[in-house]
Amino acid sequence: MSERAPALGRHLLADFYGVAARVLNDAHALETTLIAAARAAGAVPLEKKFHEFGGGGVTGVVLLKESHISVHTWPEHGFAAVDVFMCGGARPQAAVSAIERAWRPARVIVRESGRGEHLAPEDYEQEVKT
Repeated sequence: MSERAPALGRHLLADFYGVAARVLNDAHALETTLIAAARAAGAVPLEKKFHEFGGGGVTGVVLLKESHISVHTWPEHGFAAVDVFMCGGARPQAAVSAIERAWRPARVIVRESGRGEHLAPEDYEQEVKT
């Protein structure tokens, strides 16, 4: 049986419940938090784009050298969906922890997936060498 290659990246889907509506409606504050979270994870922010919806809520993304962090909020439900995908030496769980400290949610549920972890070892070695 062949050994599985290590994942090329880690993808975390984090659901934040019980976050203050004022936090989830403030695009600038969300941007600041996600950039700080990226840096806490050892990632390098490249670009950012955030949009406030007229009826409430924000969607936004921070593009990273290592991939991205995105958010979509529902202030009326105290809920935010956060997507953290990082490769290389970046630590996506550290980003989620930084966001949790900033937002102080009632609860957080995180699902994690390895990306590219089903490459055959010889494919992984070839990709790394090129």
